[in-house]
This record gives sequence, structure tokens and C-alpha cells, in this order.
Amino acid sequence: MRVEVLDHVAGSRAATGLAIVIDVFRAFSLACYAVAGGARVIPVAAIEEALALRTRHPDWLLAGERHARQLPGFDHGNSPAQIAAADLRGRTLVHTTHAGTQGLTNARRADEVLTGSLVNAAALVRYVESRRPAVVSIVRMGHEARERCAEDDLCAELLVARLRHRSFDVDSIPARLRTAPAAAKFFDPDATWAPEQDFTLCTAVDRFDFVLRLDEPDAEGLRALVRLDT
Repeated sequence: MRVEVLDHVAGSRAATGLAIVIDVFRAFSLACYAVAGGARVIPVAAIEEALALRTRHPDWLLAGERHARQLPGFDHGNSPAQIAAADLRGRTLVHTTHAGTQGLTNARRADEVLTGSLVNAAALVRYVESRRPAVVSIVRMGHEARERCAEDDLCAELLVARLRHRSFDVDSIPARLRTAPAAAKFFDPDATWAPEQDFTLCTAVDRFDFVLRLDEPDAEGLRALVRLDT
């Protein structure tokens, strides 16, 4: 099994085999909490597509951000804390973000596409080992899909170490990320769109025992995230 580590949208487009698209703060942490809460999650790239879907399906909810802020007219931002507190049982949630969902929708060469985060890192490794792909493409989406970030780099390091059966100090991860540039907003009382609880939820390593795989297009051409327990 060859493991490749790639970056940003270009890396997503180049990904082959089984692709894991990482967005720790906060898109793919949020996706896990949403699915755990009973939601069907549909990731899309464009704000306009999300709004058009709500026009066609008025009961669907919208979650998303640009520059980390909640989008106008959306029900939720990109906050796992907000999503975890919502009643999403049986609801469809359309999700668009600056980095994570761009990576998912651009990974067209890959055979399978999974969301990557710390909250289901062990489940991801178990899934990969069960599938035994020839190539694993780990894509770090980074800050706004344009520059590397500590949290996605660290998640990739964890996945690579575990896939290669090397030890990794998981307990140190929250402390290491607390001083990451992207974590500063969680501890800024003026950043109401990024509550401190988001940091806690995003750094809850191995909290979930499932992976989220991008499904085949449905009759509308939409690709939802499918929960696969490992």
C-alpha cells in the first residue's frame, strides 16, 4: 500500500485510489457530529448550489462558512458545537465550506473519497486496512485551501503513523493544537462564530467509530456522505 500526502484543491484533483480529505477545523469534524446526530449530509462546493437546493427542498437545512463566518441565509455556521446542540434527526443538511467541501467535490480521480478528521482517525485507519487499496491519498486541505495548517498536518501525521503501525502520542494532540494559528479564534470572546467548545469537539481524537464516504450521485446528481461503521 502506497501512502501519498497531498495538499489543497490541487492535491484533491490529483488524488487516486482511496482518498482521505482532511479538514480538522472544522468541516469534517462537523460532518461527523451531524451524522452522529441523525442528519443526512450533502457536501457541495458553491454557496449558490446550497441555496438552490434549499429552494427545491425548503425543509433542508444549510450549514456553511466563508472565511470561517456563517453565511447569510444559512441555518448554521461551520460550528460543531452548534450542530451537536441541534436536533438533526431525519434532517438533510447541505454543507459548504472554504476548504473541506471543495476537496471532496474535486476528488474525481479517486476510487473512494472519505472525510478526514481527528474525531474518527482510528476508524479511518481500520477502514483503509479492511479495503487494502494499492494507493491511499491523504489530502490536507489547509487554511482556506491555500496554505498548510498545523491541525490538518497533524491529522495526516497521525494517519500515516497508524497506517505504518508506528506509535503516536495522541494524548498530546489537544495541547499541541491549542497554540495553532487557526485555534486562536476559539479562544477569542469576540469570535462568537467560533465557540471554544468547537476546539474541544474537533480535538476529541477517536470519538467516533465510523467513516464518512462520499456516495455515488443520486437521481438529482447529489452525493451524500454515507456512514460506514468500522
